[in-house]
Amino acid sequence: MVFNFITLPITIFFISIGVGLLLFAIRLKKRFPKEHIFINSFIVSVLWIISGILYPFFYPRDNEFVRFHQSFSMNIICIFGPLLVLLILLYQSKVVLKDKPELKENRTITKFLEKYDLMNVNQINNKSYSLRTDFHRKIFHLLPGLFIIILRIFAINVWDGLWNADQIYGISGGEYAMFLILTIGYTGVILFAALDFIRLSFIFEKSNIYHLLPDCFSNLLVKTLKRNENYEFTKNMVLVLSLVPMLFLPFGIFTAATLITSIGDGVASMMGIGFGKYHFPKKSSKTIIGYISGFLASLGVSLFSLWLFEPSLGPSNIIIISFSGAIVFLIVDLLSLKIDDNILNPIFCSLTMFFFYSIL
Repeated sequence: MVFNFITLPITIFFISIGVGLLLFAIRLKKRFPKEHIFINSFIVSVLWIISGILYPFFYPRDNEFVRFHQSFSMNIICIFGPLLVLLILLYQSKVVLKDKPELKENRTITKFLEKYDLMNVNQINNKSYSLRTDFHRKIFHLLPGLFIIILRIFAINVWDGLWNADQIYGISGGEYAMFLILTIGYTGVILFAALDFIRLSFIFEKSNIYHLLPDCFSNLLVKTLKRNENYEFTKNMVLVLSLVPMLFLPFGIFTAATLITSIGDGVASMMGIGFGKYHFPKKSSKTIIGYISGFLASLGVSLFSLWLFEPSLGPSNIIIISFSGAIVFLIVDLLSLKIDDNILNPIFCSLTMFFFYSIL
């Protein structure tokens, strides 16, 4: 573990964001008790704090090369990220909205929900529209995990293996991969947190800055959010934070859990919408073909992930570990708990697979 004055700002920053989001969650629960699921927001706040505390533990070595990369990472996460958000807000305030009161009046949560209902609720029985909307959502959820996998492959196979850059920069390919993942991942969730602070600021009448939300983000949210999610924290932020503690596990298991959460859930949802006829339970929107498709997709991505990233495992062990992850996904899907699947799937699928990984 490398816990020093370089990593401390990140820990403090993430704990502060976690506390801030918890205050937002309490306010949301008071104002929208039916739409807002407080348990999810509370867990997200805890995950922010955990991510901040865990950050130093991702660097087991302490030398000048590690500290150089830590310093660079800290500047990106704690300075560049917030500065980028500030510049966007200043641009919206001083350029886009300047002398345009009608534009500011149209940028409200009420106008957004009217637009949302016009585009989504009126199409509720349109199967092709539902499939297209769900596809947009699942692709959006796939990006964080896919990006992490690409960074890992690049750092180990290209940066270290092909370029031999480890001999120049003094850190291994695995350490460089962790540096990239943490820097980009932590900066990304900060940007998503800023988006949430802005779009949910309508709950505070005196400090409402919803009008500073750029139209491009607003249009994206219309396509990717369910209606109740307009009162929740962004799902991508939830997913990334749920994955952070799992980075300590073997990368094959981490990858399997990531792809189960995105591809497994996505296949289950889209197959259910497109071909589902028999619902279970009967009053549920979930279908039997959705459950089966999600299980098979989860099994498939797990087999692939373990085969690719854990070559030391034998075929029988890969099958057993993959089957355990897929079964956990199916159980979570069947239970339909109020707790977000983006929290439950990465945590419980990865821990279950790691358990079998350890004993086999």
